[in-house]
Amino acid sequence: MRPQLLKVSREPRHSFSVRQDLVPYINNRWHYHSEVELIHFRKGEGTQFIGDNIKRFKSGDVLLVGSNLPHYWRFDDVYFEPASEARADVRVAHFGEDFWGSGFLDLPETLNIKMILEKAKRGLKITGKTKTAVADILQRLLSADGPTRIMLLMEALSTIADCRQLVSLSSIGFKPDLAEAESDRINAIYEFSLRHFKRNITLEEIAAVANVSPNSFCRYFKSRTRKTYSQFLIEIRVGYACKLLIENCMSVKQLCYESGFNNFTSFHKYFKAITGKSPLIYQKEFILR
Repeated sequence: MRPQLLKVSREPRHSFSVRQDLVPYINNRWHYHSEVELIHFRKGEGTQFIGDNIKRFKSGDVLLVGSNLPHYWRFDDVYFEPASEARADVRVAHFGEDFWGSGFLDLPETLNIKMILEKAKRGLKITGKTKTAVADILQRLLSADGPTRIMLLMEALSTIADCRQLVSLSSIGFKPDLAEAESDRINAIYEFSLRHFKRNITLEEIAAVANVSPNSFCRYFKSRTRKTYSQFLIEIRVGYACKLLIENCMSVKQLCYESGFNNFTSFHKYFKAITGKSPLIYQKEFILR
């Protein structure tokens, strides 16, 4: 899939960008940028796409997305409803890998930061106590100025580098097509899929959204995502099922159909294949945590 190149703006007196977003539609497209992104979702949930990885994101999540790795944060529909009480609160820093100078990361003292930025090229989810510590640093970065900004960013990256509970997201073999063309087509496919995944989407229907023939669509989608469109939908549906299990608002059999699966057997098979656990074990482990 061809993501859209995003130009990240920053103030002239700052060497990197830090901001707070209180709306769910900032950069709400499949995009990439040369800057590394450190992001904390203080409030908000939805579906995240990082490289070829599809997962749910939720309040509290902290992620590090490497340079030129395509990604997309799609908040749930409830955040876009006029009368909704759902609110987004996101803190995000963007910085170039060499903003502190061309030789800085070659110093022996900064080897851990250099290594973590390399790992971030697959996307990293930060968990455990490190997540809380990094979220606190991002909060302080919002109001920091002068050398303190740079020291806080270094502290955040060093803290992440020392974490033993990092989760790599995109696969090693993922190679993005970074041409700027066709970004509107890709976003149309994503938007349509996320709005209609609960029902059966025919090949003819999604091909029409992409404005290509059904046969061309299959080749197009597989060549750019390394997965079929049906696999793509299954991952979205399993992610949504995880959300419903965590909310514990209906029985497993009910949420099977609510997530877009036609029968319980296939739901159970795909859920275990993607998460490594049965739906009930997944729910019990979350409750214990």
